[in-house]
Amino acid sequence: MSTRIGHRIAALACVFILAAVGAANAQVPQTEDEKTFYALGLAVARNLKAFDMSADERKVLITAMNAGLANEKPLVDVGEYKDKLEALAQARTAARAAKEREASTKFLADAANQKGAQKKSSGLIYQEVEAGSGEAPTTKDTVQVHYTGKRRDGSVFDSSVARGQPADFPLGRMIPCWTEGLQLMKVGGKAVLTCPADLAYGDTGAPPGAGDMIAPGAALQFEVELLAVEKGTGAPPPEAPAPPKM
Repeated sequence: MSTRIGHRIAALACVFILAAVGAANAQVPQTEDEKTFYALGLAVARNLKAFDMSADERKVLITAMNAGLANEKPLVDVGEYKDKLEALAQARTAARAAKEREASTKFLADAANQKGAQKKSSGLIYQEVEAGSGEAPTTKDTVQVHYTGKRRDGSVFDSSVARGQPADFPLGRMIPCWTEGLQLMKVGGKAVLTCPADLAYGDTGAPPGAGDMIAPGAALQFEVELLAVEKGTGAPPPEAPAPPKM
């Protein structure tokens, strides 16, 4: 069994022990310790998104946890099923990705129809908001940017603007839509990059398995301002581009 799945099993245990023993006494956290445990529960839940459980499936899990806590005879052999979790997680993630890709179709089409938008052969939709000047960056450079990343529903998942701190990235190590889109910009320029899943985080989402930050198969949109370019300081592209820092 992989370490990742081992962590998921431990996370499941934490969540459903808490659910089983605490559902009847659920309360709004008041103390700092209670708020910390609440935050722990949210963090653990993010790691379970890959299973995409229905309400009935959650009930089955809670029933099993209650049986385990009461030392009742299990209805299934745990050892027989624990190795099936990886396959289940993969199948559920793939199904979520397919649904998300289908749901993103209109979002991508609408972005491509915006005034001044250009749909590139890669699938990137590039819309210049404000022209910059000077030399455009290359994959060998480090860029300093302000950016806001949004899901297709307009909700923000990350923003250097909100943090009040520009971000520096080696351009050759970014997700493909950033690597391509930033090379179309010049310092001082602003643009909107709309990215199909294949140019963003693919069918794994980000962080992988977390799902509630960026879903598997999600198309994304970034509002980007190129503040500066540091020539020749970016690392060479790895085999798999890294995403913008979350």
